Amino acid sequence: MSIRDWPAAERPREKLLEHGSSSLSDAELLAIFLRTGVSGKSAVDLARHLLNEFGSLRALLEADLRSFCRPLGLGPAKFTQLQAVLEMSRRHLAEHLRRDCALESPQAVRDFLTSQVRHEPHEVFGCLFMDTKHRMLAFEVLFRGSIDSASVYPRQVVKRALVHNAAAVIFCHNHPSGISLPSEADRTLTQRLTKALDLIEVRVLDHFIVGEGQPLSMVEHGWM
Repeated sequence: MSIRDWPAAERPREKLLEHGSSSLSDAELLAIFLRTGVSGKSAVDLARHLLNEFGSLRALLEADLRSFCRPLGLGPAKFTQLQAVLEMSRRHLAEHLRRDCALESPQAVRDFLTSQVRHEPHEVFGCLFMDTKHRMLAFEVLFRGSIDSASVYPRQVVKRALVHNAAAVIFCHNHPSGISLPSEADRTLTQRLTKALDLIEVRVLDHFIVGEGQPLSMVEHGWM
């Protein structure tokens, strides 16, 4: 049965308009993005098939072009559309930090940093540069590494802070393993970077570790 033959209250688009996007399941949200199904499958059926194929919505969103196009009905055009949607989401999150004080929006900071680095298959180290009012000036991934480590050089971090004329920074790095607890090396690195940035009067506000679930704040755990 085509979605158009479903009762209006059960159609994903109508449900979204009536009750908001949060009322939809992952499959229903994906169906709206897909717009159409394939032979023998409605858009919702196709969405459920894809979620089962990839294991989760996150895995589907983070798939590369080759993996994304392998299931039936998907191609490069749909992949580019999805990447555009994801990038718009990242820029939307960034606007909150450019407009508002980051320290007054801790969840916005967490959401933004998660969107920037959690999908990376290897460990990366990034820096959120902020002005005197702690609004975002820029975000950069400064170092990329292997599956479980990335070499970070304080000199380069100081250099980029000066380029952006930053008054404060927030560090972040991802743990592809999903475990957010910092290693002893993570804590030592944070201390070294803090001392280096103190010399140019740039405050280090926090260091987030992005794994599964909510990013871990080293400040909240008393490690800074």
